[in-house]
Amino acid sequence: MEGVPAIFPCEKDCAQFQQLSELPGVELYQAHISRYAFEPHTHEAFGIGTIESGAQRFRYRGTQYTAPENSLVMMNPDELHTGESACDEGWRYQMIYIQPQLMDELTGDRGWWFNEAMLTDLRLAQPLSQILTALWQADSALARQSLLSELFRLMRPLARMSAQQKPEAQHRFDHVRDYLRANLAEPVRLESLAALASLSPWHFLRAFRDHFHVTPQQMLMAYRLYEAKQLLARGESAASVAATVGLTDQAHLTRAFAQRYGITPGRYQKQVMRR
Repeated sequence: MEGVPAIFPCEKDCAQFQQLSELPGVELYQAHISRYAFEPHTHEAFGIGTIESGAQRFRYRGTQYTAPENSLVMMNPDELHTGESACDEGWRYQMIYIQPQLMDELTGDRGWWFNEAMLTDLRLAQPLSQILTALWQADSALARQSLLSELFRLMRPLARMSAQQKPEAQHRFDHVRDYLRANLAEPVRLESLAALASLSPWHFLRAFRDHFHVTPQQMLMAYRLYEAKQLLARGESAASVAATVGLTDQAHLTRAFAQRYGITPGRYQKQVMRR
């Protein structure tokens, strides 16, 4: 991956990741974005963060949001979303991504879920921002674990626990979503997906987008790129990762990865494997 040019068109735009070695399933993210527009992507983890300056516009679960400074952003696992600047100066923000099973284990509560994707409140955003900054700078596992405990204490009143609720009936398109996730490297035909939902191909395409707010191809690419992140974090080569997730080659992985995460696979891998 040496020699890969900068991805962001604006030199002020930057992003960096960090993973915690003692807590697989937790990822930290910091960025300043002014011109870049992120294509639909997923983290398959809870995403919790703050807008520290500027404003972000993002689409989540079919709704368009604008998050100004001192906003909290709370995203549930497996929800595709976009991201772009809502002002000339862009937006600076921090996020933490926590996989659902680990969230249950660390908090002792089962079924975390955020009903609201955004909340603008200085009294909550400022301490959350301080916790996230401290997590980046912490020099011991105990310090990071203590900070995570503070983060959960802060966020707990904003979440609901769904363990006691009856499971929702599965939608016909859930089978399609599960099929896409399970067949990342396989050729996917529209007719096959439509058959899973018992619809004609064109009726399926329209109804699928109405339900998920993305096309089947966008969803498939989001799942492919999320899986690529996991494999890169384990130290696998970009060429091997590209083949595993069904992309044409390493160059295809580089383009697609940067469009979703704003960073090349090589840079991402170096950042998360530093610790």
